Amino acid sequence: MSIDGAYDSDNIFAKILRGDMPCVKVFEDENTLALMDVFPQSPGHVLVIPKAASRNMLDTDSETLSHVISATQHVAKAVNKALCPDGIVVTQFNGAPAGQTVFHLHFHIIPRYMGRIISDHSSGRMAEISDLETLAAKIRATFALHNDERSV
Repeated sequence: MSIDGAYDSDNIFAKILRGDMPCVKVFEDENTLALMDVFPQSPGHVLVIPKAASRNMLDTDSETLSHVISATQHVAKAVNKALCPDGIVVTQFNGAPAGQTVFHLHFHIIPRYMGRIISDHSSGRMAEISDLETLAAKIRATFALHNDERSV
């Protein structure tokens, strides 16, 4: 798929936002949702999506983009506090040739640890939901420690 195109309201993130598909929530506010990636590249891999229908960063209005990047920073700080990685990769893809596989704007927050290789996202190995719930609870706990009213 090219960068340009119509928004597909049947993509997995649209289904999650409508409540048609489950997810493991990490954070939610009126404009964004952060959820555990079910095909994590590293333990604690989180996705941050806008609630607005947005195909990619290039077709997203600046207000929506502002909300989603602010939420991405907010969640990345929580991932850092909760999981103590050696580094954090934040990525975002626009169009299939760039690596985008779900055509709803999303940012990846991927904890990195020295000496550990990250998994291939297309490996097809789905994480155990119980493991994702455990990691999400650790991340959510950092919001509670700071009395963050925006947390889940």
